Amino acid sequence: MQIPIHDITIKMAEAYQGSVHDTDHFLKVWAWARVIADQEALPPERRDVLEVAAVLHDIACPRCREKYGHAAGPLQEAEGMPMTRELLAEFCLPVDFVEQVVWLVGHHHTITPVKTMEHRILLEADFLVNAGEQQLNRAQIEAAEKSFFRTKSGTALLHSLYLRP
Repeated sequence: MQIPIHDITIKMAEAYQGSVHDTDHFLKVWAWARVIADQEALPPERRDVLEVAAVLHDIACPRCREKYGHAAGPLQEAEGMPMTRELLAEFCLPVDFVEQVVWLVGHHHTITPVKTMEHRILLEADFLVNAGEQQLNRAQIEAAEKSFFRTKSGTALLHSLYLRP
């Protein structure tokens, strides 16, 4: 199955209506997710699910900011699931593929329980980007590492980027 990742990416950039920050964010999460997936030898069919979820993970942020005044994680997850399903309906993808992506978008801030490697990688990639964007301090980053970083490559990236001696 050929996944139209570039078309989905363009749709997301359009959906963000010129928000360079939002677009940059999902592109960076997508890039780190790809790197971690490669390093962890994620099979191609699972990698496709991860990549689409990484592109779409914050699909609900603009709606949440407009509707609630902020885009807290639980709101993003709840609002993002139907939005993801709707956007992906345009691409005639298999139902089980879409549902896996929808589930990941609906759990990208949920650190427990982590049920799949795709979920783990998405959490780690999103945190790698958020730590820099939110200028988290060392204690916050170390707490995240203990709490939910489990992949060898995600942990190595976390140390390389933020936890140098």
